[in-house]
Amino acid sequence: MDDDRTLRTTRNLPYTPKAIYEAFASPDLLALWWGPEGFSNTFDIFEFAAGGRWNFTMHGPDGSSYPNTSLFEELVPNSKIVIHHDCPPNFKLTVRLTPVSEGTHLTWDQVFDDAATAQAVKQRVGSANEQNIDRLTCVLNEACKD
Repeated sequence: MDDDRTLRTTRNLPYTPKAIYEAFASPDLLALWWGPEGFSNTFDIFEFAAGGRWNFTMHGPDGSSYPNTSLFEELVPNSKIVIHHDCPPNFKLTVRLTPVSEGTHLTWDQVFDDAATAQAVKQRVGSANEQNIDRLTCVLNEACKD
């Protein structure tokens, strides 16, 4: 890991790796939790397979829209998801799901193209990633599906 280019978030979650992986694999579930608090999503293309495209728009709470293009680079069921975010700020997101006695240890690594970009977005992205995982937890608790 290249520490000056990488932002890492880790957390133990009380769900199986399979349940978390399925929350990524299902566009209906993913749209509910992807992004920071207050954001919603419109998916235009969602090809959940290695080499598949994922084009979507994140809608901010202030009404702003943020187009995103990504590729699913590697998918290991119930274990690993690698997504290349192919628009600024460019990064590779690797999500690892490791079974632990109380559920799953989730590791969320974003590796940016350069250290300057990583440091420039660190404050915003760090809290956004935590909110993203909070929203995932809410959806898996079935408290946010309505």
